[in-house]
Amino acid sequence: MSAKRGPIPRQGILDIAPYVPGKSALPGAHPVIKLSSNESPFGPSPRAVEAYLAAASSLSRYPDGSARSLREAIAKLYGLDPGHIVCGAGSDEVLNLIASAYLGSGDEAIYSEHGFLVYKIAILGRGATPVVAPEKDLTADVDAILAKVSPKTRVVFIANPNNPTGTYLPFDEMKRLRAGLRDDILLVIDSAYAEYVRANDYEAGIELVATTHNTVMTRTFSKIYGLAYLRLGWAYCPAEVADALNRIRGPFNVSGPAIAAGVAALEDQAWIRRAADHNEVWRGRMAEALTRLGLRVTPSAANFLLLHFPTGNGRSADEADAFLHERRIILRRVAEYGFPDALRMTIGTEDDNRAVLEALAAFMSGKGTARK
Repeated sequence: MSAKRGPIPRQGILDIAPYVPGKSALPGAHPVIKLSSNESPFGPSPRAVEAYLAAASSLSRYPDGSARSLREAIAKLYGLDPGHIVCGAGSDEVLNLIASAYLGSGDEAIYSEHGFLVYKIAILGRGATPVVAPEKDLTADVDAILAKVSPKTRVVFIANPNNPTGTYLPFDEMKRLRAGLRDDILLVIDSAYAEYVRANDYEAGIELVATTHNTVMTRTFSKIYGLAYLRLGWAYCPAEVADALNRIRGPFNVSGPAIAAGVAALEDQAWIRRAADHNEVWRGRMAEALTRLGLRVTPSAANFLLLHFPTGNGRSADEADAFLHERRIILRRVAEYGFPDALRMTIGTEDDNRAVLEALAAFMSGKGTARK
């Protein structure tokens, strides 16, 4: 008697490597220092927490399907038209909505060599073909991206700053990229870390969206706003793109508590400035200190650093990761991004940062012992 065969996923789905997030816990009951997911060390604004708790009285009700209050709060902060804003359960959902609306079998989409892994998953999930453009000095290369454009290209995804490198393209280069693409190619600028960038030549993407009909900018509340647990993100789009995304998104894709917390978080910009100021100071301090230890650190504009370890003499990234785990410290393995000899470190609290420096100093000197 033959075995029964259940439904079979569409061709190619089972070939997709699932996204694996940063490690969050270690065996044992002792607390950990988690610097693996680029979360804010300060957490959300107290106003956001208060709004979230207040929303508990309405849990039996459906949320506003258009997330109107959140779109209006975003629009007020940035001077945008709320009708051009689409909200989602994290910017990951928005990126997948874009792929669903603009990609299908026979299409191609481009992303840079060390770009965010969700792009490839979103492309493959729609039956399209991912095309990888090489980077230059661990930074997206406009000429390399343009060289990969074919008649089948429909979307270009670019994270600016990029994860996991932390590098970014100046506004002039982003404008050159947009100008070099055909009008029917959608440029998607993933600006998840925009609030951390202090460079004068950076622009998050708002101007390009406002001045073109084929550019989208995505943002998230998971990083500097400290609302990763709620899954909340948004996109600023041309009217036609917003209309397409709204036609396929779930009718209640953003929860009521997330909407309430997001609105309150946007209203507390002093909290955001505090987080950005802390990051600016400690990102520089950590990069300098880690370089003195003998590590190569990729210059970053975001809230994390990419640390490159030597491959011999017992000082590899694998061995560093194991050593840090013994000290209850979790950084991010990034081999799947093409960096088998590196770890990514989120900028944490002052105490967390100092603990990492102490541990890595012991590791690199060969004098450290595991804490029990």
